[in-house]
Amino acid sequence: MSRFNTRPHRPAGSSPVTTTGRTTTHAGGTGYSRDERSELVLLAAMNMVGQRTHYERADARDERYRNLIRHLAIEDPGWTAGMLGWLRTGAHMRTDSQIGAVEFVHARLAAARLHRVLPGPDAVPGTGETWNRSVVRRVLHRADEPGELLAYWTSRYGRALPQPVKRGVGDAVRRLYTERSMIKWDSPRRPYRFGLVLELTHARATPGESWQSDVFAAAVARRHGRRPDTRGLTTLRRYEELMNLPVSERRRVVLDQPQRIRDSGFTWETLAGWLQGPMDAAAWEAIIPSMGYMALIRNLRNFDEAGISNAAAAAVATRIADPRQVAVSRQFPVRFHAAHRAAAPSLRWGWALEQALEHSTANIPLLPGRTLILVDTSSSMEDSFSADGTTTRRDVAALFGIALAQRCEAVDLYSYSSGRFGWSGPPRARTRAFSLRPGEATLRAVERWETGGWFLGGGTDTAAAMRHEYRGHDRVVLITDEQHHQDPIEVSKSIPAHTPLYTWNLAGYSPSHAPSGPHRHTFGGLTDQAFRLIPLLEAGHTVPWPWEEQQ
Repeated sequence: MSRFNTRPHRPAGSSPVTTTGRTTTHAGGTGYSRDERSELVLLAAMNMVGQRTHYERADARDERYRNLIRHLAIEDPGWTAGMLGWLRTGAHMRTDSQIGAVEFVHARLAAARLHRVLPGPDAVPGTGETWNRSVVRRVLHRADEPGELLAYWTSRYGRALPQPVKRGVGDAVRRLYTERSMIKWDSPRRPYRFGLVLELTHARATPGESWQSDVFAAAVARRHGRRPDTRGLTTLRRYEELMNLPVSERRRVVLDQPQRIRDSGFTWETLAGWLQGPMDAAAWEAIIPSMGYMALIRNLRNFDEAGISNAAAAAVATRIADPRQVAVSRQFPVRFHAAHRAAAPSLRWGWALEQALEHSTANIPLLPGRTLILVDTSSSMEDSFSADGTTTRRDVAALFGIALAQRCEAVDLYSYSSGRFGWSGPPRARTRAFSLRPGEATLRAVERWETGGWFLGGGTDTAAAMRHEYRGHDRVVLITDEQHHQDPIEVSKSIPAHTPLYTWNLAGYSPSHAPSGPHRHTFGGLTDQAFRLIPLLEAGHTVPWPWEEQQ
């Protein structure tokens, strides 16, 4: 009886990730090199700047990223600028996109000084704006980011700022600098305060916007230690009035006049420092209505410990579960998992976080037929994703593996690593099946995965795991860092050539474990956007880069 030759050939859709030749993975298995564009996109979507990974030092990883940006900024500025814009707004990678913009501009200016003829037009088609100015503007979307970008530029290339950087930052500050953003982000602890950014870039307010001129003037005054003129700045004036209150009167304002706190532009951090005492339930309830979405989900345990009222908790839960709030917040799905874990054992927030997670994974499609999902839980997947080390790659892999499995008509979901006896032993899969339970919440299923022994550790025998668990499925999805060990049968050849194999790369290493080509596709990133491509590819569509879809 034939095991493989049982299904009709599917239409062969194509995706933009391209492999260029054979090599080996970091773990010694058969690998494939990617072209520069593919390598850059997969690296950028997963790179946490300055963070060491299992197979790559932080400095080597960051330098690889910078070199790819610098080369492609000259070879194809339009494509690279589009990628950096998507990196900030689509992949939600803030620091990577700013570093990329700086390296983009510096590389093009350096090449121009060497009298090189740069390929393609220097201006964005149809606008007359230079690529350099455009890319700086595209990556700045939060009021603290202009200062961050300038700090990175001066740390790398000195205090002399070229005109494209000044103009791009100037474009951004006219969009981002407001009274409330100044109160939130313009701290003396930051070397590049709002006033310094304005002075370095010579940014001017938008003509006719007198309030913006007042904001800019106040920012410069604050930077030089002068009292700003707040006559036209209501929020800043209210803020200063509260800051000048004696400490002994402040808690009474929280109790009797909570609206004053909110109208002053206070953040919860400002309020905590201003009170010079504990953040009790009254303090939290005064500031909760004006807290940002991320601040809410990061403080759920603090709310419980302070004992906020059920009414206040219900208001927080409603905001957390609001699909519009989830969309605007641009939180990675794994943030809701981290919030759920941090808030445990409280039962207050589970439903709201589950709803938020469902909204944040809404792009995962319903997949017909039978799907095999293999989640890599080897030791290399223990790399940290968060600064405090509480979220790892294997956490992300488990979350998305379960979320995808819940959208499948029929699914076999496995955790896998290696069952070899010694590193030099023959390939041997170690797998463990995970059964979905009807009606089980995603967060509860992930918790069961984490506590029930599905993180296997050890090496990575991807090809052996595929051969061991493949039973004529309609597609195979691998969630992995791709760094499998040596195997006489390659990953791609471990299932029939006509069966679609989708690899979700969670590390961005340069060697891939399979070639890109008919029925073999690789995705990356921390959002759910990649999965929506599966039905398109299986229908035979050509899938462009994410930012090219909008053009």
